[in-house]
Amino acid sequence: MNSFHTIIVVVQVLSALTIIGLVLLQHGKGADMGASFGSGASGSLFGATGSSNFLSKFTGVAAIIFFSATLGLAFIGNKPSTPSAGVMENLPASAVPGAAAPAQNAPAAAPETPVAPSGTGQSNQIPK
Repeated sequence: MNSFHTIIVVVQVLSALTIIGLVLLQHGKGADMGASFGSGASGSLFGATGSSNFLSKFTGVAAIIFFSATLGLAFIGNKPSTPSAGVMENLPASAVPGAAAPAQNAPAAAPETPVAPSGTGQSNQIPK
């Protein structure tokens, strides 16, 4: 699934760069405006632009590819992933602190009783 995600990202970036290049190569409508006032070509400014050429058709195809790749990435990214333990998942059991079992022959230590400091009645309080 990861390689499929990478392929879609590459297709999306290439189509985006293609769209940028094709839009920069095309001749805009505003370029005719200066020639329209005085040269008699004002019909092309406000009238029909005529049939589309190769660059505009190829820009449309690249835009469809870009939006399809974006939709594909949205569907792939929306799938929930399985939770993992992260980097601790690959460690051996002996390397994890506290995982070792206590020795069988070790003598049991007697629990110590907490000693309250003299002069105060609050032994485990944090001073304010």
